[in-house]
Amino acid sequence: MKIVPDILNASILIVDDQETNIQLLEQMLGEAGYRCITSTMDPHVVCMRHRDNHYDLILLDLEMPGMDGYQVMKDLKNIDADGYLSVMVITPQPGHKLQALQAGAKDFVSKPLDMVEVKTRIHNLLEVRLLYKQVEYRSDEMESMALFDALTGLPNRRILMDRLALSIAHASRNNSNMAVLYLDLDGFKQVNDTLGHDAGDKLLSMVAARLVAEVRQVDTVARLGGDEFVVALGEVSDADDVAVLAAKLVASVSQRYSINGHAVSITASVGVGIYPMHGELAETLMKSADMAMYEAKHKGKNKFHIAACTELLTPICS
Repeated sequence: MKIVPDILNASILIVDDQETNIQLLEQMLGEAGYRCITSTMDPHVVCMRHRDNHYDLILLDLEMPGMDGYQVMKDLKNIDADGYLSVMVITPQPGHKLQALQAGAKDFVSKPLDMVEVKTRIHNLLEVRLLYKQVEYRSDEMESMALFDALTGLPNRRILMDRLALSIAHASRNNSNMAVLYLDLDGFKQVNDTLGHDAGDKLLSMVAARLVAEVRQVDTVARLGGDEFVVALGEVSDADDVAVLAAKLVASVSQRYSINGHAVSITASVGVGIYPMHGELAETLMKSADMAMYEAKHKGKNKFHIAACTELLTPICS
């Protein structure tokens, strides 16, 4: 982990009602190599500035007219309650140390300033702050990995099943239909075998983009893994509407791709399950669509098939 370059790019706000103190700190920080230094003599604007800039460190004078450092820290905690608020208090009163730390300060230095000590404390505070940011970033990254497919950026099975459950509940309340389209690529293994996995990954990303382009914003396109995708249609009027979209998806996926200078052609087999005719639970509906997809493959691929056509459905199984 490259701590020093990150620290020198950290954003620092100096808050002091004495211009000479600000100039002294700015000179010290500049000589130490810090690049993002701002200052203010008005404590009333600190919260607004922090809200806009999310400073990595605030050097805060405790004793200022009109609004002291304690009130500034209280207001900062109100707007940054869930974050790591990095404040170093500066005051000529060493006896205020405990009170300042209890108010939320992460560190404390006394005036007159020992610049070697101040630089060391600033460096230490920023190391902690940047480590916290890295942990926060990795936490967000892990959460994203748990919910979205790393290759295509599409929702994974976990989000898909949640959205299916919500769509089914909505359809049940409104006495309407929703549908699941289970899509498997025909010939994908051959692309991997002949052009390599990098080409296969690019192909999957291109297929994902085409699927997203064909559906509505209220619908969900998910990747289950490998070359399997699922499209959840939030609300449909009848089987004919679903058949039209299924045909569009088959046609879109079958259009030629250009990958690393190669013309690539694949097709897709699509299975369709419609709520409530083919299942009233997400798992049941997925199973129906999956079985219908295998029927489409059995019938020659590059087509769609609607699960278990009954008299309730327009006879459009293909």
